[in-house]
Amino acid sequence: MTMKSKNLVNIERKTGQHWVGNGFPVTTMFSYDDLGKELSPFLLLDYAGPLAFEPSDKPRGVEQHPHRGFETVTIVYQGEVEHRDNAGNAGKIGPGDVQWMTAARGILHEEMHGRDFTNNGGTLEMIQLWVNLPAKDKMGEPRYQEIVNNDIPIVPLAENGGMVRVIAGDYQGTRGAAKTFTSINVWDIHLNTGQKLDLSLPEGFTTALLGMKGTVMMNGTQALNGKELARFERNGDHVALEATSEATILVLNGEPIDEPIVGQGPFVMSTEAEIHQAMTDYRAGRF
Repeated sequence: MTMKSKNLVNIERKTGQHWVGNGFPVTTMFSYDDLGKELSPFLLLDYAGPLAFEPSDKPRGVEQHPHRGFETVTIVYQGEVEHRDNAGNAGKIGPGDVQWMTAARGILHEEMHGRDFTNNGGTLEMIQLWVNLPAKDKMGEPRYQEIVNNDIPIVPLAENGGMVRVIAGDYQGTRGAAKTFTSINVWDIHLNTGQKLDLSLPEGFTTALLGMKGTVMMNGTQALNGKELARFERNGDHVALEATSEATILVLNGEPIDEPIVGQGPFVMSTEAEIHQAMTDYRAGRF
Protein backbone atom coordinates (compact mmCIF):
# COMPACT_ATOMS: atom_id res chain seq x y z
CA MET A 1 0.00 0.00 0.00
CA THR A 2 1.48 3.30 -1.11
CA MET A 3 1.79 6.05 1.49
CA LYS A 4 1.32 9.66 0.44
CA SER A 5 2.60 12.61 2.43
CA LYS A 6 0.18 15.31 3.45
CA ASN A 7 1.47 18.41 1.64
CA LEU A 8 2.13 21.58 3.59
CA VAL A 9 -0.35 24.39 2.86
CA ASN A 10 1.12 27.19 4.94
CA ILE A 11 3.01 28.07 8.11
CA GLU A 12 1.21 30.63 10.27
CA ARG A 13 3.71 32.84 12.07
CA LYS A 14 2.00 35.04 14.66
CA THR A 15 3.87 37.69 16.60
CA GLY A 16 1.08 39.79 18.10
CA GLN A 17 -0.05 39.25 21.67
CA HIS A 18 -3.08 40.45 23.63
CA TRP A 19 -4.31 40.00 27.17
CA VAL A 20 -7.30 37.87 28.09
CA GLY A 21 -8.34 39.31 31.42
CA ASN A 22 -5.22 40.26 33.39
CA GLY A 23 -3.76 36.75 33.62
CA PHE A 24 -3.27 35.36 30.12
CA PRO A 25 -0.93 36.99 27.57
CA VAL A 26 -2.21 35.30 24.42
CA THR A 27 -1.09 34.82 20.82
CA THR A 28 -4.04 33.67 18.70
CA MET A 29 -2.58 31.20 16.19
CA PHE A 30 -5.92 30.87 14.35
CA SER A 31 -9.60 31.54 14.95
CA TYR A 32 -12.95 30.62 13.43
CA ASP A 33 -13.06 34.03 11.72
CA ASP A 34 -10.08 33.26 9.48
CA LEU A 35 -9.51 29.50 9.34
CA GLY A 36 -12.60 27.91 10.88
CA LYS A 37 -13.66 26.14 7.69
CA GLU A 38 -10.14 25.06 6.68
CA LEU A 39 -9.24 23.71 10.13
CA SER A 40 -12.61 22.15 11.08
CA PRO A 41 -13.35 20.74 13.63
CA PHE A 42 -10.85 23.11 15.32
CA LEU A 43 -12.11 26.66 15.81
CA LEU A 44 -9.40 28.59 17.65
CA LEU A 45 -6.02 28.14 19.26
CA ASP A 46 -4.64 30.57 21.83
CA TYR A 47 -1.04 30.18 23.01
CA ALA A 48 -0.61 31.90 26.40
CA GLY A 49 2.92 32.81 27.51
CA PRO A 50 5.46 31.73 28.35
CA LEU A 51 5.62 34.68 30.74
CA ALA A 52 7.01 35.05 34.26
CA PHE A 53 4.62 36.48 36.85
CA GLU A 54 5.73 38.08 40.11
CA PRO A 55 4.11 36.90 43.37
CA SER A 56 0.81 38.64 44.10
CA ASP A 57 -1.77 38.77 46.87
CA LYS A 58 -4.60 38.89 44.32
CA PRO A 59 -5.24 36.17 41.72
CA ARG A 60 -5.00 37.20 38.07
CA GLY A 61 -7.09 35.69 35.31
CA VAL A 62 -10.34 36.16 33.46
CA GLU A 63 -13.58 36.70 35.37
CA GLN A 64 -16.86 34.92 34.69
CA HIS A 65 -17.69 34.71 30.97
CA PRO A 66 -20.04 32.63 28.78
CA HIS A 67 -19.55 29.95 26.10
CA ARG A 68 -22.03 28.12 23.88
CA GLY A 69 -21.82 25.68 20.98
CA PHE A 70 -18.33 24.15 21.30
CA GLU A 71 -15.67 22.76 23.64
CA THR A 72 -12.61 24.37 25.21
CA VAL A 73 -9.47 22.29 25.74
CA THR A 74 -6.93 23.81 28.14
CA ILE A 75 -3.46 22.22 28.25
CA VAL A 76 -1.09 23.50 30.94
CA TYR A 77 2.67 23.28 30.30
CA GLN A 78 3.84 25.60 33.10
CA GLY A 79 1.90 27.30 35.88
CA GLU A 80 -1.45 26.59 37.48
CA VAL A 81 -5.06 27.50 36.66
CA GLU A 82 -8.15 27.24 38.86
CA HIS A 83 -11.62 27.30 37.35
CA ARG A 84 -15.19 27.32 38.54
CA ASP A 85 -18.57 27.63 36.85
CA ASN A 86 -22.17 28.51 37.60
CA ALA A 87 -23.13 24.82 37.84
CA GLY A 88 -20.97 24.37 40.93
CA ASN A 89 -17.99 22.70 39.23
CA ALA A 90 -14.51 23.75 40.35
CA GLY A 91 -11.00 22.43 39.97
CA LYS A 92 -7.30 23.10 39.49
CA ILE A 93 -4.96 22.04 36.71
CA GLY A 94 -1.17 22.26 36.69
CA PRO A 95 1.74 21.21 34.46
CA GLY A 96 0.77 18.31 32.19
CA ASP A 97 -2.93 18.47 33.11
CA VAL A 98 -5.79 19.04 30.66
CA GLN A 99 -9.28 20.39 31.14
CA TRP A 100 -11.76 19.45 28.40
CA MET A 101 -14.90 21.54 28.88
CA THR A 102 -18.00 20.97 26.78
CA ALA A 103 -19.93 24.24 26.87
CA ALA A 104 -22.71 22.90 24.61
CA ARG A 105 -25.97 24.80 25.35
CA GLY A 106 -24.23 27.26 27.63
CA ILE A 107 -22.05 27.71 30.66
CA LEU A 108 -20.56 30.60 32.65
CA HIS A 109 -17.10 30.04 34.04
CA GLU A 110 -13.99 31.82 35.23
CA GLU A 111 -10.32 30.90 34.88
CA MET A 112 -7.83 32.31 37.37
CA HIS A 113 -4.23 31.64 38.31
CA GLY A 114 -4.03 29.03 41.07
CA ARG A 115 -3.56 30.25 44.64
CA ASP A 116 -0.11 28.71 45.07
CA PHE A 117 1.03 30.08 41.73
CA THR A 118 -0.36 33.51 42.65
CA ASN A 119 1.42 33.55 46.01
CA ASN A 120 4.76 32.23 44.76
CA GLY A 121 4.86 33.59 41.20
CA GLY A 122 6.34 31.65 38.31
CA THR A 123 6.13 31.07 34.58
CA LEU A 124 2.79 30.52 32.86
CA GLU A 125 2.58 28.61 29.58
CA MET A 126 -0.61 27.03 28.32
CA ILE A 127 -2.71 26.32 25.27
CA GLN A 128 -6.44 26.80 24.86
CA LEU A 129 -8.01 25.05 21.90
CA TRP A 130 -11.64 25.44 20.83
CA VAL A 131 -13.23 22.36 19.24
CA ASN A 132 -16.49 22.62 17.34
CA LEU A 133 -19.52 20.46 18.05
CA PRO A 134 -21.84 19.05 15.37
CA ALA A 135 -25.10 21.02 15.10
CA LYS A 136 -27.03 18.15 16.73
CA ASP A 137 -24.86 18.38 19.87
CA LYS A 138 -24.56 22.16 20.28
CA MET A 139 -27.52 22.39 22.66
CA GLY A 140 -26.66 19.30 24.70
CA GLU A 141 -25.70 19.14 28.37
CA PRO A 142 -22.47 20.89 29.43
CA ARG A 143 -19.79 18.69 30.98
CA TYR A 144 -16.20 18.75 32.29
CA GLN A 145 -13.38 16.28 31.86
CA GLU A 146 -10.54 16.92 34.29
CA ILE A 147 -7.66 14.92 32.85
CA VAL A 148 -4.63 14.90 35.14
CA ASN A 149 -1.15 14.27 33.81
CA ASN A 150 -0.95 10.74 35.26
CA ASP A 151 -4.13 9.72 33.41
CA ILE A 152 -2.80 10.68 29.96
CA PRO A 153 -1.33 7.62 28.20
CA ILE A 154 2.32 7.95 27.11
CA VAL A 155 3.82 6.09 24.16
CA PRO A 156 7.63 6.09 24.45
CA LEU A 157 9.52 6.41 21.16
CA ALA A 158 12.24 3.98 20.13
CA GLU A 159 15.85 4.45 21.24
CA ASN A 160 14.95 7.01 23.90
CA GLY A 161 13.81 9.34 21.12
CA GLY A 162 11.07 11.06 23.12
CA MET A 163 7.39 10.38 23.78
CA VAL A 164 3.84 10.93 22.59
CA ARG A 165 1.19 11.93 25.15
CA VAL A 166 -2.18 10.82 23.78
CA ILE A 167 -4.62 13.46 25.02
CA ALA A 168 -7.38 12.43 22.60
CA GLY A 169 -7.87 9.92 19.81
CA ASP A 170 -5.59 7.00 18.99
CA TYR A 171 -1.83 6.79 18.53
CA GLN A 172 -0.63 3.41 17.24
CA GLY A 173 -3.37 1.60 19.15
CA THR A 174 -3.09 3.60 22.37
CA ARG A 175 -6.37 5.35 23.13
CA GLY A 176 -6.37 8.90 24.46
CA ALA A 177 -7.80 10.06 27.76
CA ALA A 178 -10.51 12.41 26.47
CA LYS A 179 -14.01 11.53 25.29
CA THR A 180 -14.89 13.38 22.09
CA PHE A 181 -18.01 13.90 19.99
CA THR A 182 -16.23 13.43 16.65
CA SER A 183 -13.04 11.66 15.57
CA ILE A 184 -10.19 13.82 16.90
CA ASN A 185 -6.51 13.16 17.59
CA VAL A 186 -4.70 15.54 19.95
CA TRP A 187 -1.12 14.42 20.62
CA ASP A 188 1.51 16.19 22.68
CA ILE A 189 4.85 15.10 21.21
CA HIS A 190 8.31 15.55 22.70
CA LEU A 191 11.22 14.71 20.36
CA ASN A 192 14.88 14.55 21.26
CA THR A 193 17.51 16.02 18.94
CA GLY A 194 17.99 13.95 15.80
CA GLN A 195 14.88 11.83 16.37
CA LYS A 196 12.80 10.93 13.31
CA LEU A 197 9.08 10.20 13.57
CA ASP A 198 6.67 9.24 10.79
CA LEU A 199 3.21 10.36 11.88
CA SER A 200 0.46 8.18 10.47
CA LEU A 201 -2.62 10.36 10.00
CA PRO A 202 -6.07 9.50 8.56
CA GLU A 203 -6.74 10.34 4.93
CA GLY A 204 -9.20 13.24 4.63
CA PHE A 205 -8.64 14.56 8.15
CA THR A 206 -7.63 18.13 8.95
CA THR A 207 -4.05 18.30 10.21
CA ALA A 208 -2.13 21.12 11.90
CA LEU A 209 1.09 21.04 13.91
CA LEU A 210 1.87 23.68 16.52
CA GLY A 211 5.57 24.17 17.16
CA MET A 212 6.14 25.04 20.80
CA LYS A 213 9.83 24.48 21.43
CA GLY A 214 12.81 23.65 19.27
CA THR A 215 12.80 22.96 15.52
CA VAL A 216 11.56 20.04 13.43
CA MET A 217 11.89 19.41 9.70
CA MET A 218 8.59 18.40 8.10
CA ASN A 219 8.65 15.98 5.15
CA GLY A 220 12.34 16.77 4.80
CA THR A 221 11.77 20.21 3.33
CA GLN A 222 10.32 22.78 5.74
CA ALA A 223 11.29 23.77 9.28
CA LEU A 224 8.72 24.32 12.03
CA ASN A 225 9.85 26.49 14.94
CA GLY A 226 8.32 27.65 18.22
CA LYS A 227 5.06 29.63 17.99
CA GLU A 228 4.49 28.54 14.42
CA LEU A 229 1.49 26.58 13.11
CA ALA A 230 1.84 24.31 10.07
CA ARG A 231 -1.33 23.56 8.09
CA PHE A 232 -1.51 20.52 5.81
CA GLU A 233 -3.77 19.33 3.00
CA ARG A 234 -6.42 16.79 3.96
CA ASN A 235 -5.22 14.39 1.27
CA GLY A 236 -2.42 12.06 2.26
CA ASP A 237 -1.83 9.83 5.26
CA HIS A 238 1.45 10.77 6.90
CA VAL A 239 3.86 13.56 7.84
CA ALA A 240 7.55 12.81 8.39
CA LEU A 241 9.28 14.70 11.22
CA GLU A 242 12.92 15.07 12.18
CA ALA A 243 13.94 17.10 15.23
CA THR A 244 17.01 19.25 14.59
CA SER A 245 16.89 20.29 18.26
CA GLU A 246 14.90 19.10 21.27
CA ALA A 247 11.31 19.87 20.30
CA THR A 248 7.75 19.96 21.59
CA ILE A 249 4.89 19.79 19.06
CA LEU A 250 1.12 19.72 19.52
CA VAL A 251 -0.62 17.67 16.80
CA LEU A 252 -4.21 18.57 15.90
CA ASN A 253 -5.91 16.07 13.60
CA GLY A 254 -9.62 15.60 13.14
CA GLU A 255 -12.51 14.66 10.91
CA PRO A 256 -13.96 17.87 9.44
CA ILE A 257 -17.50 18.86 10.42
CA ASP A 258 -18.97 19.97 7.10
CA GLU A 259 -21.57 22.34 8.55
CA PRO A 260 -21.83 26.15 8.57
CA ILE A 261 -19.79 28.01 11.20
CA VAL A 262 -21.39 31.20 12.52
CA GLY A 263 -19.65 32.75 15.47
CA GLN A 264 -19.61 35.88 17.56
CA GLY A 265 -17.21 36.17 20.49
CA PRO A 266 -17.73 33.22 22.85
CA PHE A 267 -20.68 31.77 20.88
CA VAL A 268 -20.21 29.46 17.86
CA MET A 269 -23.34 28.06 16.28
CA SER A 270 -24.63 27.07 12.82
CA THR A 271 -26.94 30.00 12.00
CA GLU A 272 -27.24 33.73 12.69
CA ALA A 273 -30.58 33.06 14.42
CA GLU A 274 -28.86 30.73 16.88
CA ILE A 275 -26.27 33.42 17.67
CA HIS A 276 -29.03 35.94 18.37
CA GLN A 277 -30.77 33.36 20.57
CA ALA A 278 -27.52 32.74 22.47
CA MET A 279 -27.20 36.46 23.21
CA THR A 280 -30.80 36.64 24.31
CA ASP A 281 -30.44 33.60 26.56
CA TYR A 282 -27.23 34.92 28.10
CA ARG A 283 -28.73 38.33 28.87
CA ALA A 284 -31.81 36.63 30.34
CA GLY A 285 -29.66 34.48 32.67
CA ARG A 286 -30.59 31.20 31.01
CA PHE A 287 -27.04 29.81 30.81
